[in-house]
Amino acid sequence: MSQNNRHEERRFLNHDSLHPTVKLLTKAQRLWTDAYVDEMETLLGASVCRRLAIFKLPPGFVLSVIVPVFNERNTIATVVDRLREIGIPMQIVLIDDGSDDGTADSIEALASDPTITVLRHDQNLGKGAAIRTGIRSCSGDVIVIQDADQEYDPSDFRYLLQPLLAGEADIAYGTRYGHYDRQLSPWWHQAVNSFITLLASVCIGIRLSDVETCYKMAPRQHFDTILPQLAESRFGIEIEMTARWARRGLRFTERPIRYQHRWYDEGKKIGWRDGVSALWCIVKYGLFKR
Repeated sequence: MSQNNRHEERRFLNHDSLHPTVKLLTKAQRLWTDAYVDEMETLLGASVCRRLAIFKLPPGFVLSVIVPVFNERNTIATVVDRLREIGIPMQIVLIDDGSDDGTADSIEALASDPTITVLRHDQNLGKGAAIRTGIRSCSGDVIVIQDADQEYDPSDFRYLLQPLLAGEADIAYGTRYGHYDRQLSPWWHQAVNSFITLLASVCIGIRLSDVETCYKMAPRQHFDTILPQLAESRFGIEIEMTARWARRGLRFTERPIRYQHRWYDEGKKIGWRDGVSALWCIVKYGLFKR
């Protein structure tokens, strides 16, 4: 966006003539108002707004964000703050998956927020199990999955949401690869991910660049439809969900997202065994169509 356009955007957000209800909103919340979108389309034009993912939300729209949490006491509050900062009407569903490091206390401190739903597993069951639990409690129009480790930036939600609300796709994945606005991951990390994604694409039948991405977004009905069949309790859920949606003939799209890789000494949990499991899930849900 040019310097002049940024100036006009700031002018609008602080405009004295704004409706009193709009003026009570935070700056981030104003970015999602119809008045803001109308102003930006007047200043920039509809085509530029489309490229910048500036669009109107349906009346009463709510985004449900499923956040599986396991031993993330140092990051969960920051992740919730980053979710709040984007300003979109949101239900945050936190699933404490048997944490034993004090995460439960960190989550309890957030539970008074009416937009937050807190669920717990007595023991660690895995990301897939936490996602299944979260889906059952979602009430929003669209659901997205968010990790609790700060590797992903929720401000990218607007780019994933755009094609879904425009009716251009049924499922939106955020891809960490193939674009310039990202931190470079270790070569082996990207190589393994690319190998798994290629096999999944061949066996499942859709060409993806990042099947293991956390950011999977879809209207709630598409999550609800596959929920009774979901069986994977760990990271194999990434492959299983993709295969089950693809088998229903749903339209996929990918949008570039930012990604800050963290290391195992910082709490990263996925390991080589999960890579082997992913290969089995590709065979199971792709080739065998289980």
